[in-house]
Amino acid sequence: MNLLPSRKVLSSIALVTATALSANAQNETDALRFSTLQPQGTARSIGFGSALGSVGGDFSTLAVNPAGIGIYRSSEITFTPSLTFSNTSSDFTGNSAQENGSHFAISNLGLITTKVFNGRRAKRTGWTTVSFGLGMTRLADYTRDYSYQGRNTTSSGSFIFEADANNNGLTSSGQPISQGDLGYDTYLINQATSGSGYLSVVNPTAASPINQSTIVHERGGMSELGLTLGGSYENKLMLGATVGIPIIRYIRTKNYEERDLSGNDNNNFGFFQYTDDLKTTGAGVNLKLGAIYKFSDFVRMGVAIHTPSYLSLHDVDNRSLTTNTENFHGTVLATAAENQYDYNLLTPYRAVVSGTVLFGKYGFFSVDYEYVDYSSSRFTFGGSSDEKAYQSLINNNIQSTFQGASNIRTGIELRLDNIFLRGGFGYYGNPYKSGNPSAERLDFSGGIGFRFERSFIDLGFVHHQYKTSEQPYTLPDTNNPSSLYYNLVVPTAQLTTGANNAVLTVGFKF
Repeated sequence: MNLLPSRKVLSSIALVTATALSANAQNETDALRFSTLQPQGTARSIGFGSALGSVGGDFSTLAVNPAGIGIYRSSEITFTPSLTFSNTSSDFTGNSAQENGSHFAISNLGLITTKVFNGRRAKRTGWTTVSFGLGMTRLADYTRDYSYQGRNTTSSGSFIFEADANNNGLTSSGQPISQGDLGYDTYLINQATSGSGYLSVVNPTAASPINQSTIVHERGGMSELGLTLGGSYENKLMLGATVGIPIIRYIRTKNYEERDLSGNDNNNFGFFQYTDDLKTTGAGVNLKLGAIYKFSDFVRMGVAIHTPSYLSLHDVDNRSLTTNTENFHGTVLATAAENQYDYNLLTPYRAVVSGTVLFGKYGFFSVDYEYVDYSSSRFTFGGSSDEKAYQSLINNNIQSTFQGASNIRTGIELRLDNIFLRGGFGYYGNPYKSGNPSAERLDFSGGIGFRFERSFIDLGFVHHQYKTSEQPYTLPDTNNPSSLYYNLVVPTAQLTTGANNAVLTVGFKF
């Protein structure tokens, strides 16, 4: 069936990337997700904003500055469950929406064993303590639900299926594989009148608008298994090293829908619904090295370097498309063959500089400065020429999209006999060069702790808030006069997310 002869066929070829409707799951957004960390771990560290780079004496220090293990003078075991509530509001073409989500996780499970040296051995070697740490720390939580919807008179997400068919052709297998296959098998796209190329049945105009809606559910997180060795030299210099094994689990369900608002039941388009279920799992390795120096009983300074994490990831992607073309072919469902793909990601290095002022036995005030170069993330795909071309494209996009960012964490802990009061603030810089001018993240935290003879209980709370923007799809060559998509406008959704993380730590000393 030849449809929409008034629209010209693509005369240039472009690769569609970084879009909600793209069949490629790996893009710069994924690189940023797995490179961004959030304050997690024990309730004590969360309570004072995770500004523990020179504080030490807490299991969470293994993931920030492993030299903090040198502060320990006894062994301990800790366990921390957490509960996260997220809220995301959106604005899309003047329409507002709001979604909530919740998630339970284990934020920390750790063991520290410490050997204290006294007498001749301490004098001979200079080492007063040696400690070993083993356990798990939650580094990021991906829980988020959001949605947005609104009218569009200029472009359609169906053009992604159209572009894929025109650029890459259709496969001859019985089950659809590509986006072009899905569109063609459900009659969302058809051959053009000229017989050259494919065109969508959707043609939004001011007289024939469409309603676009997106619903996204995200779950999962990143936890790191850490093995740390460190100690104290002459009670002045603390050194430590952590071998980290990050473990990732990310699940996303994305539903995109367009509906005809023209009121015309004979224009060959009623609606289409596209669903993309993605599950990413994997693990990696990194190394953290740190040092803390006690200038006096009141001042400490710390420095730590985190090597990039080398992640080995596995994607499982399931896609389906349902299209209603009214009297043309009714409602047709097509399900793509499951796509499984293995690839690697190198995340950015991190540098942390810290300082702490101690108030004797009454508490402390601490500041951490962290630098992260998000533009240095790199994907590695398979060995085929197409995979290498896509790898080069995405890595170039990462470099041109992101920048280095400065993160600042501050925290205070006050001791009132056996009760500890805590508060903290965190500023996490904008990773984008442009396009998301308000993508900084702010963290506000607080907590309380109770110490007993051989045990302790801590409560911590942190509120994260940040803004991002998202387009439901990205069209190729919108600035190319010879392109089918020249000057077409894709609306942008503005997303504001707030997440609340409440944690409880129970610990025992021995």
